[in-house]
Amino acid sequence: METILNKDSAKSIWDSMKQKYQGSTKVKRAQLQALRREFELLGMKEESVDEYFSRTLSIVNKMKMHGERMKQVTIVEKILRSMATRFNYVVCSIEESNDVTTLSVDELQSSLMVHEQRMKGQKEEEQALKVTNTSNDGGRGRGRGGARGGRGRGRQPLNKEAIECYHCHKLGHYRYECPNWEDKANFAEYEEEEEEEEEEELLLMARTHEEENSVKKVWFLDSGCSNHMCGHKDWFFDLNEQIRVTVKLGNDSRLITTGKGSVKLEIDGIVQIISDVYYIPDLKSNLLSIGQLQEKGLTVISKGNIWKVYHNERGLILQSKMSSNRMFAVMAKILTVSCFKAST
Repeated sequence: METILNKDSAKSIWDSMKQKYQGSTKVKRAQLQALRREFELLGMKEESVDEYFSRTLSIVNKMKMHGERMKQVTIVEKILRSMATRFNYVVCSIEESNDVTTLSVDELQSSLMVHEQRMKGQKEEEQALKVTNTSNDGGRGRGRGGARGGRGRGRQPLNKEAIECYHCHKLGHYRYECPNWEDKANFAEYEEEEEEEEEEELLLMARTHEEENSVKKVWFLDSGCSNHMCGHKDWFFDLNEQIRVTVKLGNDSRLITTGKGSVKLEIDGIVQIISDVYYIPDLKSNLLSIGQLQEKGLTVISKGNIWKVYHNERGLILQSKMSSNRMFAVMAKILTVSCFKAST
């Protein structure tokens, strides 16, 4: 009131208010230029679709107040080319399936919000199924934050299911948390002894020719193979030759299995028994099925160019590094078994 008391008429009051709050033509043009620059530099940040549209339309409304005549297609095209990179495939889909010149801002916002909800659902599912934590280097040092809670607030607890202990090679804990840290026993020897104890229960009245009949052969880890397969009958020690199954190969040809049994392998000094192996006489390569290993309760993890197989209690039992022809091969010693005759 104090600023207009000296005005004589309503028109003079109006002109004074207009001059103060709207400015002259030069001032309006300068403000419009600043808004145009802000509009051109506008880009989506780490925000939701709804927040980005609100920020964009706020600038557009200010430009209209200063006399700018902006068409719907200009706003739509600006939003499409300034979306975050995670919306690239969504933008391409919208541009291919719609006429951008007739697309309204409200329709565009609705479509983007639907895609945003789907992306959030997929991200949550991927996090739930994620096996390795690539954002943490293993938490081997103290005070780095990842392994012991960290300096950040509101972090989710670290999933240690796929963490390998560098001491005992088991999953589920770090080396400094290892319960066997003070245990000086040889890990490979422990596994061999444990395997031998199991053999006493499964193969009564049997002995193994490790020195005379042992041979080293190549086995290939295969993620596309549904079952373990071997082409050497003399490697089996409990072959059931009554089983007949048709196996389909990648070139649509078929082979007939003539049995199913178990093979005893020594891999890196550790004795392993591979069960449910199909015997196929015409097979040239020996295959270990990744799917069948996982079905037996083992954990298979691929890190870079190395595949590792873990036992829930015994830790790391097998690993293979990718060869030059992108194959994962394992050198194993075949332990042939001969049975004694039992007499009453």
